[in-house]
Amino acid sequence: MSLLTVENLTLQFRTDEGLITAVESVSFEINSGEVLGLVGESGSGKSVTAKSLMQLNPSNAVYSPESSIQLELENEVVDVLSLQDSSELVVVRGGAISMIFQEPMASFAPALTIGYQMVEQLLIHTSMSKKAAATLSVEMLERVGISDAGQRFHQYAFELSGGMRQRAMIAMALSTKPKLLIADEPTTALDVTIQAQVLDLMKDLVSEFGMAILFITHDLGVIAQVADRVSVMYLGRIVESGPVRDVLHSPSHPYTKGLLHALPKLDELDKPLTPIPGDIPSPLERPPGCVFHTRCPEVLADRCNVSIPTRTKVSQFHTASCFAIDSTGKAA
Repeated sequence: MSLLTVENLTLQFRTDEGLITAVESVSFEINSGEVLGLVGESGSGKSVTAKSLMQLNPSNAVYSPESSIQLELENEVVDVLSLQDSSELVVVRGGAISMIFQEPMASFAPALTIGYQMVEQLLIHTSMSKKAAATLSVEMLERVGISDAGQRFHQYAFELSGGMRQRAMIAMALSTKPKLLIADEPTTALDVTIQAQVLDLMKDLVSEFGMAILFITHDLGVIAQVADRVSVMYLGRIVESGPVRDVLHSPSHPYTKGLLHALPKLDELDKPLTPIPGDIPSPLERPPGCVFHTRCPEVLADRCNVSIPTRTKVSQFHTASCFAIDSTGKAA
């Protein structure tokens, strides 16, 4: 069994306008020591999916009865969606699963030192003494490349640079030695040199700790560097999945093709960018049939707007959900 297995995850939010679907029939697996990339435009449901793994979505979230999230630990299999009170949720909130966010300044409490917050979570999730927790926290800050870690331990988040804050967030997330690290666009707010350092650090940590990473981003260039497999999301559904080289070199779904065509190319600087036409629909106006058909250049009349395509096998581990792909996995 995989470290994490998500099956038929469907999540709606209860609002004044009624139930709004944010994630629909999402299934994927993550193995230990593997990096799974989750990509798509803003509004695709990436972060909502990730927060479901820790039950961090707001109280108006409604999971369908078919939704299943199973986390395999050494001595037990945890049914994540069955966890109720805070004492049960500790295992997936900073215990076996940790999360680093896009903007650590919004994640660290501004009135508490970095060290205080790192020690506090270790006291919650482990049986360490306060002194041992402080020692480990300083060691983890050093491990992620923060100079003068003993001094930084006593500083506040606003006293650190963006790159240092992100490294401190990674150190804090790793100090409990999680089985799965969720990285929600962790490099978006960083300049390119710091971004490269953080990506190298995360690859090193996967090798050192043997943990799995769910890496969420809209940047396919980043995914190409860090991920083993990638799942492409659009409007709450996974439309294509497979080994990162297969998906990026031989995309099958029109949406994946559109994302790749929209990337600027250094060897064709004079060539205009090719954006995907239109905008991602509002969840309040979710289109019937294939959710991408309103923007798809390969749309099939009277089919894509009526029926939801099932996963088609493109190659051994590469799948896509599109009516334009025939039963052999090739474009129809």
